[in-house]
Amino acid sequence: MSHLPPDAVEFIGFAAPRLTSEIHPAEGPAIDRDYLDRLAQAHEAGGFDRILVAAYSTAPDALLIASRIAAVTRRIGLMIAHRTGFTAPTVAARQFATLDQLTGGRIAIHAISGGDDRDLARDGDHLSKDERYARTREFLDVARLSWTAETPFDYAGSFYQVEQGFSEVKPVRADGIPVFFGGASPAALDVAGRHADTYALWGKTLDQVRDLIARVRAAAAPYGRNPRFSLSFRPILADTEAAAWTRAEAILARTKALRAARGLGPAATPQNEGARRLLAAAASGTRLDKRLYTAIAAETGAAGNSTALVGAPDQVAEALLDYHDLGVRTFLIRGFDPLEDAIGYGRDLLPAFRAQLANRSATADAA
Repeated sequence: MSHLPPDAVEFIGFAAPRLTSEIHPAEGPAIDRDYLDRLAQAHEAGGFDRILVAAYSTAPDALLIASRIAAVTRRIGLMIAHRTGFTAPTVAARQFATLDQLTGGRIAIHAISGGDDRDLARDGDHLSKDERYARTREFLDVARLSWTAETPFDYAGSFYQVEQGFSEVKPVRADGIPVFFGGASPAALDVAGRHADTYALWGKTLDQVRDLIARVRAAAAPYGRNPRFSLSFRPILADTEAAAWTRAEAILARTKALRAARGLGPAATPQNEGARRLLAAAASGTRLDKRLYTAIAAETGAAGNSTALVGAPDQVAEALLDYHDLGVRTFLIRGFDPLEDAIGYGRDLLPAFRAQLANRSATADAA
């Protein structure tokens, strides 16, 4: 289970190995060591708890990128995306446990089943979505056994058959590596209920988040589990609300211009359920709830984490607290100007949120 107390709030940033976003086309080598180091150190200096290292079929290896981040930081945790099914679970479990020991317990895994058939095919994976989730369930079964078993174990599944498996290296925590997991289809929710220590959602409306949290809790109940919930946003901040909305519209315009320059037409319909839910929200309006901005998600086909919260730092902090009221305790945030925004979040947004949360707690205690 998660190493955090149930009500502890966690902020997670995002580290790409070079400058890239919807408004910054990737240029140059796939790894810019100086940029990666500065980005990781900015998150640590800004008070983030973890930093996400993403995975996709053409990207540099996430485990090795994470090891670089760990080497140039001292405290910040690593949330490492790992596509289940490409490495044997016993091998992957030893890799994660080894890095966890080398970093003093700073490692978490974000188990990715894969939501895009085209991207998975680049690595030779042609299973159906439901088959991939079934494989992820078995992968995590075996990984958890590797992390916790004190004697050799056997495992007989449809995808993995292990005889006398055992790992000499164990994670720092006796209960293993914390597992993040996302996915909203019925097959995904079954895996979430069994294995998610933290269930990860993309930035949706308050009603959508409330509904999905209830569904995940129901899926986890038969296993006696009570997962944490993580929500992903792209905060767009400025000194005033008007200036923040002006910046948001400028980011949308830049996104459209870059897509046009690359010859990209209307975004393809996404294959994964989470992205379809984002587009369903976007279809009902570009500005929802207090300050949820969906226009960039609509423009990009909800590619990844693409919904924004727009406003001055205090206003965006207040919007995050609305999700906190629903049970969200982890916020994964990244900007369209990744390094500059990470610095700004650490300077303005994280302190504003923590101050408002502390004030609310003090008021409740007094009452």
